[in-house]
Amino acid sequence: MASEKHEWSGWRTAAERALYGAGGFYRRPEGPAGHFRTSVHASPLFARAVAELLGRVDEALGRPAELALVDLGAGRGELLTRVLALAPGLPHGRGRRLRPYAVERAERPTGLDRRIAWLDAPPDGCAGLLFANEWLDNVPVDIAETDEDGVPRRVEVDLTSGDGTERLGDPVNGEDAAWLARWWPLAGAEPGLRAEIGHPRETAWARAVGSLRAGFAVAVDYAHERAARPPFGTLTGFREGREVRPVPDGSRDLTAHVAMDACAAAAGPGSGLLTQREALRALGLDARRPPLALASTDPTAYVHALSAAGEVAELTDPAGLGAFTWLLHTVDLPHDPLRP
Repeated sequence: MASEKHEWSGWRTAAERALYGAGGFYRRPEGPAGHFRTSVHASPLFARAVAELLGRVDEALGRPAELALVDLGAGRGELLTRVLALAPGLPHGRGRRLRPYAVERAERPTGLDRRIAWLDAPPDGCAGLLFANEWLDNVPVDIAETDEDGVPRRVEVDLTSGDGTERLGDPVNGEDAAWLARWWPLAGAEPGLRAEIGHPRETAWARAVGSLRAGFAVAVDYAHERAARPPFGTLTGFREGREVRPVPDGSRDLTAHVAMDACAAAAGPGSGLLTQREALRALGLDARRPPLALASTDPTAYVHALSAAGEVAELTDPAGLGAFTWLLHTVDLPHDPLRP
């Protein structure tokens, strides 16, 4: 009987192909929204908060002739579409000056508002707001695991098994080993501990921030910091609304939480971190229920206010979307627009 053939790869290469290659997950016609729900999909109030932040950036920039909104990892353009719907009511001619850019590696969706430029990389030299919602977690990274001697080795996945079978490969060395030593130490640890080697995300974020001539950059994601790294890593898959085994076959999302402190350091001075709960509160989203008396004087307004409070509660729930970390970076701004 002929021996079964296997094709082994590190997770960074495997995920790159599975997510962004021909027929990859992010090129599927249903788009990410067909498989999981982000803050953008949860409520239009998230887009209102982004529009409020854009306004604060606009004021800090002195109301430039062109105000960029760069949506990095734009999915099918849902966030920009919602912000553009608000444009006619934005003050100081902001809607007319707005230049929306969707950055995504999939093809441009049919029917997308023609005002939205569709790019595969952030435009250089813009002034405005760059917003990356659940993008960094999909920048592929390699994974290390300690062997029985406590040596970190690269985790390899079988591309032919169809079930995500893994094995330990060569010891981690070079840039990867240096990153682990600084940000997620594993050497000498007990067998089976894991780390996601995050320097590709640092490089991607630093490049994104560097594309702005002036303005504010925000990355929103599930995250962790050096003092509390998850001991067994966070790599997982999502398909059709369910968490599933990570298999690099193009049928599912492949995601891992982000070492946000490392990304902040890579972008240099001007960085800060907030929870989504803190950020959205700073942008005026309030989850308090409306006064009951409103139900008697204006029942329709009460119902709308109650619905909005429920949506804000979901966006700011510390056990859910509110636990996202916002990585903030100012570029030639006099102050952080989220910190009065």
